[in-house]
Amino acid sequence: MTDASKREQLLAVYDDQLRGTSESADVPTSMDGPVIRVEYPNRGFVSYRSLDGLDSAAVDALIARQRDYFAAKGQAVEWKLRGHDLPADLPDRLRAAGFEPEEQETVLVAESADIAERLHGRESVNGVTIHLVNDRADFERIAAMESTVWNDDWSCLTDDLVRRHATGLTDIYVAEADGQVVSAAWAVYKKGTEFTGLWGGSTLAEWRGKGIYKALVAVRAVRAVELGYKYLHVDASDDSSPILQRLGFLAVTTTTPYVHKP
Repeated sequence: MTDASKREQLLAVYDDQLRGTSESADVPTSMDGPVIRVEYPNRGFVSYRSLDGLDSAAVDALIARQRDYFAAKGQAVEWKLRGHDLPADLPDRLRAAGFEPEEQETVLVAESADIAERLHGRESVNGVTIHLVNDRADFERIAAMESTVWNDDWSCLTDDLVRRHATGLTDIYVAEADGQVVSAAWAVYKKGTEFTGLWGGSTLAEWRGKGIYKALVAVRAVRAVELGYKYLHVDASDDSSPILQRLGFLAVTTTTPYVHKP
């Protein structure tokens, strides 16, 4: 199968399994036509499988209702736009409604077994221990590491990891050297699908280039295979995307958060 054919196949599976209700992450939701509103504690999130069948006026009205629904709660809302979504002028319609685009990422998909095979033997790094963690103290250490990497306050990540771990559908890994967390990543198993989402992977500057990121991908791919999840997917930054594509992931589309802040 050519890469183009494989991309087409993977995009179809991604759309079928990861769009709409599967993105709700076990938090309160409500429906508005084809749209599912996900209500996180401090913000909203909008997803959908397709807007087929809606004319221009109906699309504009749908966008405005999501904006106004969360604005009435005093909350920002993210409309997650994929690069292949229709209508083609949807970005312009979102901007006209007051939504602003944030950084575009590339959606990468691969078969778990393929990545596990490609990275066989690269699940460890000399001088670094990679292991699962499951308590708040470790999540606080991860948040502190992320704050250092990004030179910003990431303390809120602690509660997010606590919530994710409590679902029973997230494995959280740290890479440690001499007792210091130098990198961390987590795998989110999407209930009712064949997908594992790969998140995190930030590494302290002095520990980059040593294979830690690849090792974290490897251990999560192996675990996904063990649990019966056929596919891996990543919303990858421009820094991570080339690395993951060299490992065998295929770019199937892009994703851009369009955010309205009341």
